[in-house]
Amino acid sequence: MERERHLMSHPRYSLVLPTYNAMSFIDKTWKEVVAFLTPRKGWEVLFVCDGCTDGTADELVKRAAKTKLPIRVLHYKRNRGKGYAVRLGLQSGHGTYRMFTDVDLAYQMDMVEELAQKLEGSTNLVIASRAHTDSKVVNPNHMNAYLRRRKVQSFVFSSLARGLLGITNKDPQAGLKGMHESIAQQVLPYVKCVGFGFDSELLVACRYLGIGITEMPVRVVYDETKSTTKFSTSVRMVRELMRIRARWKTLKRRDFEMPEPRQGRRVRKKIRELKAERRLSAAGMGLQTA
Repeated sequence: MERERHLMSHPRYSLVLPTYNAMSFIDKTWKEVVAFLTPRKGWEVLFVCDGCTDGTADELVKRAAKTKLPIRVLHYKRNRGKGYAVRLGLQSGHGTYRMFTDVDLAYQMDMVEELAQKLEGSTNLVIASRAHTDSKVVNPNHMNAYLRRRKVQSFVFSSLARGLLGITNKDPQAGLKGMHESIAQQVLPYVKCVGFGFDSELLVACRYLGIGITEMPVRVVYDETKSTTKFSTSVRMVRELMRIRARWKTLKRRDFEMPEPRQGRRVRKKIRELKAERRLSAAGMGLQTA
């Protein structure tokens, strides 16, 4: 009994579910969370309701009050953004290892458990990657067209994130990530983005601070739930990337020394051409070059 109380107050794993107006599917998510937690010890789940207006927060608070399982609900009135909700959840978690994923559980609970296993003993941020060669996407046929559009949208955003921020991960927006509590304490104070760009800034922060990033293959299951990422949201995400870039350039000047991003082929070619021109010029002047 004493050990159970200790695990309740000092869980090994904290899972954060940022939640916004999820009433249409929250019953399904709740049942999956309960089924996962019931036979397991050392876990806690935090729903962070980001200014929900459809009754989701009230419903979750009511359910959490009736269960003895380690489920907490954090909520506030103003919609502040996914990044704000994730950061609050990670900072409020009690677990040695802290994870977050989408509340629709497209990354199902067995994937969360696999992430937890990979975190054991790791000093890296561990992230899911839909671009991994071993990753799988499961969806009904009628969602194929929608998912093709979403894939293009994700590719464009990921390419912009890599180009603007210097990160090398092919899928920075994958909605399943985890870290040791010490990494959370070290990194989160620097991650200021409150919107969907939070994931990208998290990767940037790890890069600046010298924290490794491990990618894992994942199975993603899409059902009837469609993303809230509309065109206007995409424009806002690009603006967030620009602000992240500007903020970290300022931080670099003040506090950090950061290795330059890997150079592309064209850049390396241009450098070789310039060096060759220097050698020719020096030779014409009878000079020696290193």
